[in-house]
Amino acid sequence: MAKVWSSLFSKPKPQERMTLDDLYQQVVKYQGLEYPVLGSPGAGENYEAIDADFEGYVSQAYKGDGVVFACMVARMRLFSQIRFQWQKMREGRPGDLFGTKELSIFEDPWPNGGSTSALLSRAIQHADMGGTHYAVRETKSRGAAAISRIRVLRPDWVTTILTAPPDQAVECDIAGWIYKPGGTQDRSAWKFYVAGDERFAMWAPTPDPQALYRGMSWLTPVIREIMSDKAATKHKSKFFENAATPSFAMSFKETVTNDQFKDFIRTMKETHQGADNAYKPLFVGGGADITPLMYDLRQLDFKATQGAGETRIAAAARVHPVIVGLSEGMQGSSLNAGNFKAAKDSWADGEMRPLWESLCQAYRGLVRTPQGARLWYDDRHISFLRDDISEKAKVLAQEADILQGLVMQGWTQESAIEALMESGCVGDWRKLKHTGLFSVQLQPPMPDGPPAAKVVDQNGKPVKPQPASPGAKAGKLQPATGPGAAGRPAIGQQRPGAKPPATPKGSRDGDDASEEEA
Repeated sequence: MAKVWSSLFSKPKPQERMTLDDLYQQVVKYQGLEYPVLGSPGAGENYEAIDADFEGYVSQAYKGDGVVFACMVARMRLFSQIRFQWQKMREGRPGDLFGTKELSIFEDPWPNGGSTSALLSRAIQHADMGGTHYAVRETKSRGAAAISRIRVLRPDWVTTILTAPPDQAVECDIAGWIYKPGGTQDRSAWKFYVAGDERFAMWAPTPDPQALYRGMSWLTPVIREIMSDKAATKHKSKFFENAATPSFAMSFKETVTNDQFKDFIRTMKETHQGADNAYKPLFVGGGADITPLMYDLRQLDFKATQGAGETRIAAAARVHPVIVGLSEGMQGSSLNAGNFKAAKDSWADGEMRPLWESLCQAYRGLVRTPQGARLWYDDRHISFLRDDISEKAKVLAQEADILQGLVMQGWTQESAIEALMESGCVGDWRKLKHTGLFSVQLQPPMPDGPPAAKVVDQNGKPVKPQPASPGAKAGKLQPATGPGAAGRPAIGQQRPGAKPPATPKGSRDGDDASEEEA
């Protein structure tokens, strides 16, 4: 390891003028292997670097073409709205979301303006234009406390070092990464991250088929469309600047010699060929006959021509034209609410959620994951996905009906909820537990009829059923009559809550008894 650091960070020698072949011969030695660190990767070289056109993508595509900018901004705005959470895993099945203090590194990734949204915006920008996103967690001691931050590395300044050339060895793994600020060749300014020893994250959402670990920008397959879109825009501006017809046919008299004809063609190409010379007024001498072929942009059908290129760029970005607001997406049935919702759902489910999932897998090396959980994302608060929430509400209503039916059939409420929540609508019915109680339809028949109901009065005391009156039909209830019926007290009984009757004055029990004896 000491040789690695000495070879990487030793004091640089005075710079000499070298050829490109001499630069390719410079290597970094690590564990007995040689790792080239300069130039572009080729056959027999055990390192992978971002293509040198990253800066061209930024300046010419992202900053130089409106369609590319609109697609990237639409991706970035939605991608940067999630929050990181832990998700419980039970028997390989996802469960509830929860948070801990360990996730605070994503909420405040760096000082002075760092946030989850800023981190995710940088991640999707680097992945879109460089193919790969790199981030490292740095921890420094400040007194008795350890302060951590996440540092995002520019992708074209990072070189991935492999243990062996991919075309010469089966076991070709990542040995580490070299970060060269500004692309400098001064080794004293390089930073080397050893794989396994650092909290390093490497995210390549679209793998490059010609590399083992490097990613590919979605701009690569549509470079020609981007160039055509820029050229079409330039042609339109030239048309309005010069106010001339875009194309014509020219004929000459028979007296024009071959040399004169060639000189005229050469002069025409020098002054009128190319986008910079398009639509300039044409001045000709005698003997030339000009016939215009097209007169305006409508005859050129610029809208259809440029709109087709815009759609191809949006397709590579996996963004529907109606979401970005491109010309072909703002007409016809695309503006219908149902079609817009279908386009939005397809974009969220087919592109954004897979990107969030892959980023969570790449970022798990930056934090300590709790036992029985995984790093996941929470998108429930995103307003753009509110339509998905209404669909989820319908699913919840269906699940509520299923839950009610299970409980009515005797299954415990806790096990029914667990079975439904285990894997959504699919359900895991092995989680159900029965109470032993069944509904009325499942009770055995009673040949003797139901047991007699116990009749009580308003005081809660049992009341003997009165015999049926003569001539009453069997099975027909007779109305209660006489004392005690309908809550009336019987003879000699006192109504509940009533005061006892007062005793007459001059009347005593002894006097009454003596009068009876007499």
